[in-house]
Amino acid sequence: MNHNEQDTESEHDDDQESIKSFTSNIKSRSSWLRLFFMLVVVLLYGVSRIVTAAVVVLQFFWVLFTGNTNKQLQGLGQALATYTYQIILYLTFNSDQRPFPFDTEWPAGPPSS
Repeated sequence: MNHNEQDTESEHDDDQESIKSFTSNIKSRSSWLRLFFMLVVVLLYGVSRIVTAAVVVLQFFWVLFTGNTNKQLQGLGQALATYTYQIILYLTFNSDQRPFPFDTEWPAGPPSS
């Protein structure tokens, strides 16, 4: 067997391995389960954006009328910011830990490093 035939055979073997890997990834239950959770988390992200907008508006009017921030709204805003951070980490595959209500409790402060 000459050098060119060996290269062609090696490329063919690499192609077969790539196809096997692709097929196993497509059939992987964990990949499809991750997709399901990602879709649910995207919906939760949409809800959190609406709640965050409400907190922003309420806090603005609270400050406008009282001159002080509302500590409860401030705490909720921090928790929502941390929750959003956890969602983004999960959706971008930077974390395998699913955000509340799946693998973690509702955040109680800034994100932990």
